[in-house]
Amino acid sequence: MSSFDQQLEKVKNVPGFIAALDQSGGSTPKALGLYGVTPDAWSNDDEMYTVVHQMRTRIMTSPAFKGDRILGAILFENTMDRQVKGKSTASYLWDVKNVVPFLKVDKGLADEADGVQVMKPMPDLDKLLAKAKAAGIFGTKMRSVIKKASAAGIKAVVKQQFEVGKQIIAAGLVPIIEPEVDIHCPDKAQAEDLLLAAIMAELNALSAEQIVMLKLTLPEKDNLYAPCVAHANVARVVALSGGYSREEANDRLSRQNGMVASFSRALSEGLSVKQTDEKFNAMLDSSIAAIFAASNT
Repeated sequence: MSSFDQQLEKVKNVPGFIAALDQSGGSTPKALGLYGVTPDAWSNDDEMYTVVHQMRTRIMTSPAFKGDRILGAILFENTMDRQVKGKSTASYLWDVKNVVPFLKVDKGLADEADGVQVMKPMPDLDKLLAKAKAAGIFGTKMRSVIKKASAAGIKAVVKQQFEVGKQIIAAGLVPIIEPEVDIHCPDKAQAEDLLLAAIMAELNALSAEQIVMLKLTLPEKDNLYAPCVAHANVARVVALSGGYSREEANDRLSRQNGMVASFSRALSEGLSVKQTDEKFNAMLDSSIAAIFAASNT
């Protein structure tokens, strides 16, 4: 069995969740701030990414972080290009930790229109996908945001996600399609109903070999996304924490059958640069245990 097939088998069938370690650009200082590292620790972007790589390396090399509870990890391109303990990050994750590597590929969000933010253009995507494939990356992730229950806007978001998703499939990778519904959306339940309909229409138009994953906001209506979980073209449906506290995110997630976590901030909540390794590893272990339990429903 090729490593891609082994990874697909793991992502489809093994209990666990996906760790999102892909904060980039504007979200990096905030992630570092929560970890207790202030902006005076770097003087340019490259130094900032070195500091955040140190944080991510500490998470990835922790004895708590391994494939018995973690299915995959989503990386930022800069993290993919770096090394962990002398191996490329993707190789370290899969060969040492048995964790499937994913890459964030979007270039950020366009300005809001029609109650949504579609993704900015990705003119160099084919080049990035070829580089990712060569680096041993299994799949990708790209995010759009839905702010209002706008039928036209939601349709545009989903159409764009699946169009780019097909480009990613053609490059031999599995896309995580992420049309996030903002948790502060005033008509969130209605937006989610519209989103489900748009996703199902796109899924039903895929050919048998076009496999995707979905990353969705924890819904107002429990098990709303059950048809996606059951769909033959969907390898896994994962949930984003979206600004909910870890406790609330885990509580909501535990009520969604077959949906597993893909948490970022909720995973690293409570970790600090000042902690001893013993305290850091214990905190990370308890976070992973709680998210794993909520995912395993």
